Amino acid sequence: MLKRALRLVLSVVMLMAGLAAGSLATAGTAHADGCYTWNRTLSQGASGADVTQLQIRLSGYPGYGAVLAVDGEFGPATTAALKRFQSAYGLAADGVAGPNTFSKLYALQDDDCTPVHFDYSELNRCNSTWSGGAVSAATAKANALRTMWKLEALRHALGDQPIRVTSGFRSQSCNSAVGGASNSRHLYGDAADLGAGSHSLCTLAKQARNHGFNGILGPGYPGHDDHTHVDHRSSRYWSAPTCGI
Repeated sequence: MLKRALRLVLSVVMLMAGLAAGSLATAGTAHADGCYTWNRTLSQGASGADVTQLQIRLSGYPGYGAVLAVDGEFGPATTAALKRFQSAYGLAADGVAGPNTFSKLYALQDDDCTPVHFDYSELNRCNSTWSGGAVSAATAKANALRTMWKLEALRHALGDQPIRVTSGFRSQSCNSAVGGASNSRHLYGDAADLGAGSHSLCTLAKQARNHGFNGILGPGYPGHDDHTHVDHRSSRYWSAPTCGI
């Protein structure tokens, strides 16, 4: 928490320095960032690695039942997701990623590119090397990063109250030890189990429908009365009968 607090203070200081120098009027970025720095304004029609980086952070804003493609192409879906993000944080919802949008993103991420309220250790209590799952370690870790950005959006939508992650990536051995299904999405690094806390399991399951999760399993689904499971499998499957889903 201290690291995050210091980072937010630094972001404010650097932003104020930029305002004093008048740099925000012309620059494509608000300031250099320890994780990733955008060097140009992005809008519909743009493409490239910087668009991909933006899409990762917008993964939680695709709209109800949708999933935002992370393909490096700034199309209508990315524009819509960006507008939702901007609106959620009180920015001008113009669908253009410029200094104000980047400043907010910088404030929301730590130097390892994880969102400020989640970290890799929460999404992996099994194998610190991210190996032994159904995909390469690099892919599992990248999937977990996208999951964290979706959870950050979910958290913000629910009033910025903490969300408790009880399980994330599992290797084959870890999955077997907890009795996980042989095809569990946890093996891919793109799943998270959420426990009740600031919010009920049903609240989590219902709100998750807006934040890019194709898989949602919650109370009433076999084996899920004590947690809500979210993932980004290839096609939609939502089931939490107790919650009316």
